[in-house]
Amino acid sequence: MASEASGAPAPNSAAPCDVPPQAGHAVKGHSFLALAVGSVGVVFGDIGTSPLYAFKEALHAAAKDGITRSEILGVVSLALWALILVVTVKYVLFIMRADNKGEGGVLSLMALAQRAIGRRTTLVFVLGVTGAALFYGDAVITPAISVLSAVEGLRTIPALEAHVTTQVVLVIATVMLLGLFFIQSRGTATVGKLFGPVCAVWFAVMLVLGAYHLADNPGIVAAINPYYAVAFLFDHGMAGFIVLGAVFLTVTGAEALSADMGHFGRWPIQAAWLFFVLPCLAVNYLGQGAFALHTLDVAEAAGRPMPELNWFFEMAPEFLRLPLVLLAGAATVIASQAVITGAFSLTQQAIQLGLMPRQDIKRTSETQSGQIFVPQLNTMLLLGVLAIMFTFQTSSALAHAYGLAVTGTMVVTTCMAYIVMRRLWNWKTPAALAFLIPFMLLDLTFLSANALRFFTGGWLPVLIGAALFTIMATWVRGSQILTDKTRRDSVPLVDLMEILRARAPHRCPGTAIFLTSDPDMTPVALMHNLKHNKVLHERNVVLTVRTAETPRVAEDDRIRTQAINADFKKVEIFYGFMESPNVPKALALLRKQQGLKFDIMATSFFLGRRSIVPSANSGMPLWQDRIFIFLMKNAANPTDFFKIPPGRVVELGAQVTV
Repeated sequence: MASEASGAPAPNSAAPCDVPPQAGHAVKGHSFLALAVGSVGVVFGDIGTSPLYAFKEALHAAAKDGITRSEILGVVSLALWALILVVTVKYVLFIMRADNKGEGGVLSLMALAQRAIGRRTTLVFVLGVTGAALFYGDAVITPAISVLSAVEGLRTIPALEAHVTTQVVLVIATVMLLGLFFIQSRGTATVGKLFGPVCAVWFAVMLVLGAYHLADNPGIVAAINPYYAVAFLFDHGMAGFIVLGAVFLTVTGAEALSADMGHFGRWPIQAAWLFFVLPCLAVNYLGQGAFALHTLDVAEAAGRPMPELNWFFEMAPEFLRLPLVLLAGAATVIASQAVITGAFSLTQQAIQLGLMPRQDIKRTSETQSGQIFVPQLNTMLLLGVLAIMFTFQTSSALAHAYGLAVTGTMVVTTCMAYIVMRRLWNWKTPAALAFLIPFMLLDLTFLSANALRFFTGGWLPVLIGAALFTIMATWVRGSQILTDKTRRDSVPLVDLMEILRARAPHRCPGTAIFLTSDPDMTPVALMHNLKHNKVLHERNVVLTVRTAETPRVAEDDRIRTQAINADFKKVEIFYGFMESPNVPKALALLRKQQGLKFDIMATSFFLGRRSIVPSANSGMPLWQDRIFIFLMKNAANPTDFFKIPPGRVVELGAQVTV
């Protein structure tokens, strides 16, 4: 992502770079067990809080005309098979194989698909940007619904029930969320050490609660038979479809399995899911089903309608509900933290891949590359979470908004997985289709079921996703137009060499480094320096910072140099899309590896600062021009982004129309 404009990367900065990747970066020095336990907290935090509301919402959707035993069995069966087919088969056993040198997630998959094709295509770009935009919708909804559902558990405590109004729930949830977002700037390394153990306790408690209530009605174990799920859907028609949208809440968070792969490795995550997390979730849903069957039997015996309960919390004895609410609160904070961290990581990848303007990214750990903090995004997420929480007010209302973002991302993942299978793994088309069509049908079924909730809340993630898609598409298109225009107006570097040979300017001591996105053309700052200052430094470096389509680049492959003549040298610095550029550090590496002689105190960095003016005759509509200009003005200063000492920077500007 080279820079010459005030915030505009080269659109092709994410083009495939022939740089050997550095793999296996995140898991060295940690035991398999430690990584597996750590993944329980970070990777499974979101899906691990689904039992708080998923079964309750699904049963509520099925109980429009009263509830029956077959409906309870059907809901539980749907939940179990959603976990088996979507999470276990699709993600754990298949999608996690499509990793980009150890990294996962929708943008890593996009980079992998681009590398498989050899270039950025419109289809892959649209899929990747759509998946990323929908993930942000998920990142706004997850903290709100998770924390609300935990705090609402206070209503199941008899002594507090009358005092816990909706307003009280909102106030407590607001305090929890404010505390969560305010501590982000301090880093999550210390708190993160507790995530795994706390979530391990959380899953163990869910297992115990579920197993305890299996005795209420052992017949619920029959729900493992998929016949009950299929029969429920066939018997209930459109109503069954609506229930399916609520059942999908059981698998929200499945995308985190691949997105957080770089932190823990594939095998620890797979082992944690198969041997611990899945059994705990399955037993808990079976326990909630058994408890519901028992409640139905009691109600029928008394001649009363079956009550609607907060099934998860009601499973616990009254004297244990307050500790359970506190534990649930801790688990939901961890789930929220995981999605916030994922949003930070996704933003870093998007910036490096040229999909977003530069933002200030702060490192909160000297040793862990994944420990980052993005202040602007943190503030926007906090405002977004609070806004939708006070708009919807209850977890039940928010449940209607939750599914569309996640199902949309899953459809995108399946589409890009097909490209990887065909182009990178060289599967034959019939084999790839035979394998993926069942998953795509499953994804589209869930997507259609959630689409029925569009007007009752599903519009929210679609609105967020559409807004972010527009922003990213505008940024990429505007950057391309700006680069093309600059290239047309610039002088090829080889032509400049001839001009300087014929008419040598005055020379001054020291080194000048000109940052540019296109090393074949003369940097704007160099042209202005010659035109206005009429001087040329003794040593001149045309520097380009590029993003490889791999997560990290090995130090030995970080820098490429090319001598143009005795006065000029081209330098390209490569970073993976999970790395933050640091130009002075890279130049120090260059000095060490290749003996480049330069003194940072005798070196000037020249940046081109372009003032953008909208034009009705450009390649974008005027409204998109204005969005692009706004993004440019609010992009992080390239001096800060590239970690260049401010006292060594000279900015030379020009006005450009887009």
